Parts: sequence; C-alpha cells; structure tokens
Amino acid sequence: MPLNQISPYFSYWRTSTALDREVVDAVVAPEHLGPSRELSEALDAWPGTYYWSRREGPHRIVLIRSLRPPPRERWWLHVFLFLLTFATVWMAAAQLMGQSPDFRVPAGANFATLWGLLVAWVADSAEGLGFAAALMGILLAHEMGHYVLAKRYHIDASPPYFLPAPWQINFIGTFGAFIRLRSPIVDRRQLIDVGAAGPWAGLVVAVGILAVGLLKSQVLTGNPGVTQQLIYIGQVPFYLGDSLLLTAVRSLLVGEGTVILHPLALAGWFGIFVTMLNLMPLGQLDGGHILYALVGRHQAAVGKLMWYGLVLMGFQFHGWWIWAGLILLLGRGRIAHPSVLEPHRPIPATRWPVGLATAALFIATFTANPLPSLSF
Repeated sequence: MPLNQISPYFSYWRTSTALDREVVDAVVAPEHLGPSRELSEALDAWPGTYYWSRREGPHRIVLIRSLRPPPRERWWLHVFLFLLTFATVWMAAAQLMGQSPDFRVPAGANFATLWGLLVAWVADSAEGLGFAAALMGILLAHEMGHYVLAKRYHIDASPPYFLPAPWQINFIGTFGAFIRLRSPIVDRRQLIDVGAAGPWAGLVVAVGILAVGLLKSQVLTGNPGVTQQLIYIGQVPFYLGDSLLLTAVRSLLVGEGTVILHPLALAGWFGIFVTMLNLMPLGQLDGGHILYALVGRHQAAVGKLMWYGLVLMGFQFHGWWIWAGLILLLGRGRIAHPSVLEPHRPIPATRWPVGLATAALFIATFTANPLPSLSF
C-alpha cells in the first residue's frame, strides 16, 4: 500500500527516510479517530508496522515500512558459529569438570575404534555437555529476545552471531553473542522494547536452569548463613559471588548453607551474571539502551559515574579493569548512548514500568565480587 492510499485519513503528516525505511509521523483526522472502520482497514493493509503515540495526543500515530526487501542472511555462518561456540563451551566445561578431552588416536585405529572412543568421551563428559546446552540456551534466548522485538518494529537486524573462545584462555569457552542492528532506532519506545527484551528473555531461561540445577545440588547445612556458593569442579574448588536475586532463589529452593552447585546451576549462575553485565548503563549495552530511553541525554552522566565505579572496583576485585577496558574498546571510547532519530518523542506510560523494572533487575543481579577465590 503506497502512502497516498492511507494519507486521506490524516490531517497532516511528516515523512522521513532512515536508510532502508520510511517513517511517517501523522495526525489522524478527527472523523477517523477511534480509529474509524476505514482507517482500521487501511492500517491492516499497511505493509509494515505502526503504533499510536498517545503521549502526544490521541490523534498521533507512527507508521514504519521497509523500502527494500530484507537482505539475504548468511544462515550458514550463524549456524556454523553457533555449533563452533557450542563445541568450545563443551570443551571448556569438560576441562573445568576434570574431563579434559584427549584426542590422541591409537596407531592403526579403524572407524569402529574411533567411534568407540568418541562415544566413550561423550559419555564421560555428559555433565559438560549439559552445561554447554544450558549456557547456549540462555545466550540464544537473550539474543532472540532482541531479534524478535527488532523484527516487530521492522528494524533490519541480523540473526545472532555467537563468539567462540579457546577453552585454554577462556574458561567458559565463549565471548558471548550479539545481533547487528543495520537500521537506526526511530524513537525511545522502540529502544526500550528492543533493549529490555533480551535481558528478560535470557533471565527467564537462566532462572529456570538455575532452579533445576539447585535442586540437583548438594547443600552443606553445617555452616548456616553462608552467602557464597562453593562450587566443586573436578578437583578444583572455587567460590562464586552472590546477588540479591541468587540469594532469593537459593533461599527459596535449598535454604541456608553452602551449596555445591550442579553444572546446570553453574550455567544458570553464569547466565544471570552475563545478564548483569549487559544491564550496566554504559554505551550500547542493554542497560545503556534502557537508561537512554528513560532519561535521554542524561544517560551520559550516569554512564561516566558507572565506568569510574568499575575502575574503582578494579582496585578491590579482579576482572573489572578488563571489563572497563573492553567497554571503551568496543564503544570506540564512547560511554554515552547515541541518539535515536526522534529523541523528543515521549515513551508511552506503559513503558515506564518496563524500564524501571529492567533497571531494578540490574540491582538485583549485581555481583561486585563474582569470582572471589578463583584459583585455576
């Protein structure tokens, strides 16, 4: 449907082009408010998406459509990266759990021998396989949350890119995942929806996996009130830090005491920790999206305070200097969030609870000292 077939229902409108999309900011004619049956039929036929901007009045509507067909995705690349990352996470988990892979092949081995060795190693590393499936599921849910909401607004977004890491240098076998937004965000409503969808989708999966893992974990009740969770991985014990959310889930399911985590609970812990990292109000992290959507350009000041806070925490707890440096590197030195196309358009009242709940989620998942006694 071309614009001239729906514009008769508007008193006036403004059209702008953002790379591959047409954005129409319109004022609906008084006789078609409600909307009228004719306008409803026209909106149903609109080849894109639309939403009402009622904070600017009951007559304001925003319509968006693509101006060109979506690009052909290289699905083979995304599937390959997912499988490769799954393999490196599996290998890393096996090493953590004292099941380091041995790929030495006996001289003169035939196919049956090789198959038997493979089956035996998979059976021996079943817990590592479960950890890999759980962690990859959390990462996939997080990125698909962003992807689905981006598509809902006809934003040109890539499928998730998963980043494998050698298990010899990264003890969980991955640097995470991301999607590329290849067209700009129109307003702060879109930003808050796309930004919040990932953390909440990933959190639901992470908490579910954590709960199942906790029920499979061993609890030592001799030291009640201990707030850190002792993890035994193979022969190497280390502690993982707690957060308000982790404490609540742990208290609800297993009570007080030291918890020797099952590998699934360990994957859930990492999923919640990754959620917390993404929710920091810095640059184009998810937390930066949320804070900019709520307070606009004032996000820059909060982001600077947060970054300096990471530097200060680095004097007390290891790892934060690396994260602070990565944020500057990936953001090309920028901590402030870039502007959206229409920064002055207010977000709907229904999005404020979403934004505030997501900001509160950062507080609930924050762990200042995530790995207090890492010794491997």
